[in-house]
Amino acid sequence: MDIAAISIRNKTVTLVMTAIMLLGGYVSYSGMSRLEDPEFTIKEALVITPYPGATAREVEEEVSDAIETRIQEMGQLDQVRSKSERGLSTITVQIKDNFDKETLPQVWDELRRKVNDAAPELPPGVGESIVVDDYGDVYGAFFVITGDGYTYSELKDYTDLLRRELLLVDDVGKVTTYGEREEAIYIEFSRDQLANLSISTSSILAALSAKNTVVDAGRVRVGDEYIAIWPTGAFDTVSSLGGLLLSGGSDKQFFLRDIATVRRDYIEPHDPMIFYNGRPGIGLGISTVSGGNVVDMGRALEQRMAELEQDRPIGIEVGVVSLQSDSVTTAISGFIESLVQAVSIVVVVLFLFMGLRSALIIGGILVVTIAGSFIFLDPMGVALERISLGALIIALGMLVDNAIVVVDGMLVRMNRGVAPDVAASETVNQSMWPLLGATIIAILAFAAIGTSQDSTGEFCRSLFQVVMVSLLLSWVTAITVTPLLGVMFLKTDDKSDKSEPFSGGFYNAYRGLLTTCLDNRLVTIVAVVGVFFVAIFAFTKVDQNFFPASTRPQFMVDIWMPQGTHIDDTAAQASAIATLIENEPGIDSITTVVGQGALRFILTYSTEKSNTGYAQLLVDIDDDVDLDQVVGRVDSLIAEAYPSVHSSTYKFEVGPGAKGKIEARFLGSDPAVLRQLANQARGILLADSGAKAVRSSWRQQVKTIRPVIAEEQANLNGISRGDIADVLAQAFSGKTVGLFREDDLLIPIVARAQSAERMDPASVESLQIWSPVANRMIPLRQVVSRFDVAFENEIIERQDRKRVVSVYADPRKGYATELLLRVQPKIEAMVLPEGYVLEWGGEFEDTADANGSLAESIPTFVALMVLITIVLFNSLRIPLIIWLCVPLAVIGVSFGLLSTKQSFGFMALLGFLSLSGMLIKNAIVLIDEIKENRANGAPLRQAVVDSGVSRLRPVAMAALTTALGMIPLIFDAFFVSMAVTIIGGLIFATLLTMFMVPVLFESFFIRDADLV
Repeated sequence: MDIAAISIRNKTVTLVMTAIMLLGGYVSYSGMSRLEDPEFTIKEALVITPYPGATAREVEEEVSDAIETRIQEMGQLDQVRSKSERGLSTITVQIKDNFDKETLPQVWDELRRKVNDAAPELPPGVGESIVVDDYGDVYGAFFVITGDGYTYSELKDYTDLLRRELLLVDDVGKVTTYGEREEAIYIEFSRDQLANLSISTSSILAALSAKNTVVDAGRVRVGDEYIAIWPTGAFDTVSSLGGLLLSGGSDKQFFLRDIATVRRDYIEPHDPMIFYNGRPGIGLGISTVSGGNVVDMGRALEQRMAELEQDRPIGIEVGVVSLQSDSVTTAISGFIESLVQAVSIVVVVLFLFMGLRSALIIGGILVVTIAGSFIFLDPMGVALERISLGALIIALGMLVDNAIVVVDGMLVRMNRGVAPDVAASETVNQSMWPLLGATIIAILAFAAIGTSQDSTGEFCRSLFQVVMVSLLLSWVTAITVTPLLGVMFLKTDDKSDKSEPFSGGFYNAYRGLLTTCLDNRLVTIVAVVGVFFVAIFAFTKVDQNFFPASTRPQFMVDIWMPQGTHIDDTAAQASAIATLIENEPGIDSITTVVGQGALRFILTYSTEKSNTGYAQLLVDIDDDVDLDQVVGRVDSLIAEAYPSVHSSTYKFEVGPGAKGKIEARFLGSDPAVLRQLANQARGILLADSGAKAVRSSWRQQVKTIRPVIAEEQANLNGISRGDIADVLAQAFSGKTVGLFREDDLLIPIVARAQSAERMDPASVESLQIWSPVANRMIPLRQVVSRFDVAFENEIIERQDRKRVVSVYADPRKGYATELLLRVQPKIEAMVLPEGYVLEWGGEFEDTADANGSLAESIPTFVALMVLITIVLFNSLRIPLIIWLCVPLAVIGVSFGLLSTKQSFGFMALLGFLSLSGMLIKNAIVLIDEIKENRANGAPLRQAVVDSGVSRLRPVAMAALTTALGMIPLIFDAFFVSMAVTIIGGLIFATLLTMFMVPVLFESFFIRDADLV
């Protein structure tokens, strides 16, 4: 089928379809979802189970183990990790990579069933397990509501207004708060007064419980009516609690307000907390519906908040921690600018080497192809984000390859006197199938990442989707629209030498050099192989990393106080550090979160789990300041001012990854041995000056006060261990003794001692406890012989039901691999007791997992690429020639990365894989021309040389446009290593290919030239 002739004959249809592609592409582009970074599914859920009063070891053995056992019955499970701490079990369930966001809801339903199955096996006193399956939700808008002079209640009222109104905004999926405090009814007793009146706290609690319990008095039939009976006496106001009548030891009655203070307040301590520029507030996170447009949501939010401005009390402010719509708009605008720059570079290069008409035709085809790609990408669910737009820039040079071959072939034939329409048909008919095969091979080079199921593959999947759609469309336009435009606009030079179009000095120089290489084939091959091995050695000197850090104008400061630190002290320390750095040049605002990490406001942010000794500063800087300088200055400033505080600064990650890039995991049974091994590893890391933020996942051991019960005396007085625990709890932290009902709220009632008594630990000596046997209060010291102080592990972690302790560290500067190479031999040299195992996590594990996922699929796609080359040429030797040239890319990659001081990370690996497709495509075009010349009767040497000369311009143009089109990506932190990899590898490899393919071809077929 002569597709070119059909397109030319049906000129109107071809042009109308082209116009439809342009218009449809614009419409699709305008409606596509916009994100800062591509979505990837966080395949984790949390199972949170409270066990009040239990030690970490009791939580581990009685709660975590039972739930983990049930969870491990799930076939979808990849890994289960647990964190058992005093009074709380937190289990992290990680699902296998082959489950996506469509299938995960069913998995979470099964997880809930397994957790429910474990409930009967849990001991008394364990609370209900909560499965949190929205752990990965991203709150693209994150605000903090503050107000000088306003009470918390007033701030909450305004926050509730915003929450109610913003939930109705288009594209808003969920609105949640952070740092919101819960209320409680506090009943504060005087211990001495209770003792003097011989009133037991248990009798008060029983009276409270009986008074405020919902009771059923039944119904009575009155005539034809059946009327409910509802006794009065329940508490309907907080003040009515004070009217509760109590009986004393002398048969006297007292009102509760006579012996206790009853007040309504917020639960203490406040956990977690959030501050904006030093002012306490309430966080408000807003997420986008799945598939929604975060930019549209951001605009709608801003509009609605402007409409609600009249309801904002003067003095209340809304601080912005993150507004992803602004970041997305800025990022997309920057990428569109880079895309326009890349297109301009490509057109200018084409103009310089192929003339104005050819450049405009190929540039026009490029625009049509890009526009048409959006028509197909939108229904595929591809959003406009960092990866997809970067993929268009990466694909630019390859998009013009097919059009360059067609236009160049037409020009050569037209310069020889062939009519334009005939030249178009001959060119397309000769190159159509080789170009299709080469295009598919180029697509398959990206297919490994496109089919990878892990988070890294999901993050980069749009790269494959964009390349696949755009390259296939470029082939379609090359054999349809390009011939038509060539016939319409290409003109030949009447003064040109129609018998020899390749007679210029550039072609003659290449011809002479190629002939020399062919005459000295062995020397040429040995020289290239020598350079190749030098490049392999040089590659060992290239730094390695996973994903680069982001240039987002915001960074984090993690602050770790000793384990067990009161949250108020942690907040005070975080506030002092925030005050220290707030006036540093370039710092715009500081958000402080205490007690746990913030809401996940960008996908790559890993939120820290609850810990009263943890705080984090989210520091925003001005757009025009150097992020690295500010981060380094703040890090040094904090280290000098607070040398004893464990703090560290971090930039945000661009792709999947987390803090703690160096992680040594020790698995075993004995907590003491595990802690000893962790301390040894910490010592090795601390001894390395390049390591920072060295910490253990189990943190420090904490003090516990252990009342030693005099069993005989306690038994004689009818006092149990639980009675003693209740007295101690009420004396200090308070004990929930009931619920107060107010409309739709259930507010806990907490009994505790008065403030002065709670704050005095020595008052434990004067505590009184009710003795049912003596029917009076007796001193607690009669049934508690002494109070011992002991140390315990407040945190115990497990991985797949094995105890595990992790030691983390991060590099002070440079890449994590440099630090790992220094400390890995020393840590691995540690003597591990029998039954104990060392594993490496962090960036080492992330890289291994991502590369392992690629390695599983790469052989399949390489086999397909090889098969296509065999089918194209019906030969085994020709594919061998082509694939022998692919490794030559290492030469340019090594020297490119070393000269620019870039690392070879995951994105550079993708660039290297894509190089194979580009080089194979160039080799196919060249060998196809050799075969065509041989078919026309040319001798082997003449066919090889003439083919190299005739394909020099299209191959060189394809490589040059691809390489120069990458220039805008050099200035993007995420793509720079990939851009350098492709530029360096493509230029060197293309140059060598134009000599090595002819040399290898002649070497392989010199003895039986009649076979080609």
